[in-house]
Amino acid sequence: MKQIDPLQLLAEAKKAAKRAYAPYSKYRVGAALLTANGTIFQGCNVENASYGLTVCAERIALFSAIAAGHKKFKALAIVASGRKAPSPCGACRQVFAEFCQPGFPVYFATKNNLRKFRSMPLSKLLPATFKL
Repeated sequence: MKQIDPLQLLAEAKKAAKRAYAPYSKYRVGAALLTANGTIFQGCNVENASYGLTVCAERIALFSAIAAGHKKFKALAIVASGRKAPSPCGACRQVFAEFCQPGFPVYFATKNNLRKFRSMPLSKLLPATFKL
């Protein structure tokens, strides 16, 4: 299993943010998801004129990994173009809770300062997950 290198994961998320389709908000987000076997999947936000159809970078990375056959994950990094480090929306938090353990680490940074990242376990991001 590959060790978690937050800065490498954040650098991959920054690359993904450059590919974001954000003509309405201009808020570019990239995500990098590390699988249990060391593969990194990237995602970027894709906006739509009908805002409700916009898809977040985090879910694109996760769904790409799942479509490729992965179901075990080690960490997620998120980078955005804003002034503050991004945090996943509620929908992304709940989707990650479906596949990841409570201690799953999430790293956040702005594109201009990857070294000043924050880290938080999924259990703190979503303390009361919905489960069936």
